[in-house]
Amino acid sequence: MKEYQPRLLAAFPEFAQALEEELGGFDLHVLVTDSSYTWSMDDCALCQDPADCDPNGMPDLCGATIDECDYTMGSGETFGSELGSSGRRCKLAGGHRYITSAEPDLPAAFDCIARVGWGSATPQTFDSIFSALDHPLVETGIELNAPGGCNEGFLRDDALLLLVIIQDSYENWSLGGPYQWRKALYAVKGGDEDAVIALAITADNDITPSLCAPDGPQGQPNRMRAFMEDYLKHGTMASICAPEYGPFFKQVAAKLAPLCDQFIPD
Repeated sequence: MKEYQPRLLAAFPEFAQALEEELGGFDLHVLVTDSSYTWSMDDCALCQDPADCDPNGMPDLCGATIDECDYTMGSGETFGSELGSSGRRCKLAGGHRYITSAEPDLPAAFDCIARVGWGSATPQTFDSIFSALDHPLVETGIELNAPGGCNEGFLRDDALLLLVIIQDSYENWSLGGPYQWRKALYAVKGGDEDAVIALAITADNDITPSLCAPDGPQGQPNRMRAFMEDYLKHGTMASICAPEYGPFFKQVAAKLAPLCDQFIPD
């Protein structure tokens, strides 16, 4: 992700502006999930501010105390610990592990939580998503959205669910497959297929022409593409090797407005 993280961060202000133009006063919740079971800062050498580094300061690193949520798959990511990450605790409005419309500086807050870095952890994308949504496809034994949970208050019955997946590899490690993911996502929103919108910016080696492998042979089928294009009513697939991601976000933002206008929660 080293090559692609800057493109994501550069695109967010454009996405935020598009959301404001399309959705106006709608109340937003933005959560970046921890897609693994690890918190991998072995020492404080990766702290953003070297003055925060106390090699003898465990469990306090970078001026923040590490808690159970930092190790919990599906919890909101507020302390990136990999190479190239924010390397500090992101302090969000209301003390949440996700951004709300009360955030005074939305782009800065997103820059902090989305700067997850890159490293050795194997992403389990849909395991992370369904853990964050408390869906039983992934049994965690805890309810992250319940009172006192890591993501308390994030999931709402009266809101659309927008998934944005950024991944530079095929989706090979999550439980289930496209059919199970579809059923689970729609179940979270009471079976309403118009209440779920998704964008995956990922490897495109499975198609020709390919931005990621323009000179190489076509790769194996990618089940992420099958999920987005064949199983979701409102799914969009985009190449992570595109020079900029802003147009993808604007396209999705334009789809949200009419869906919000017609959305009637159960």
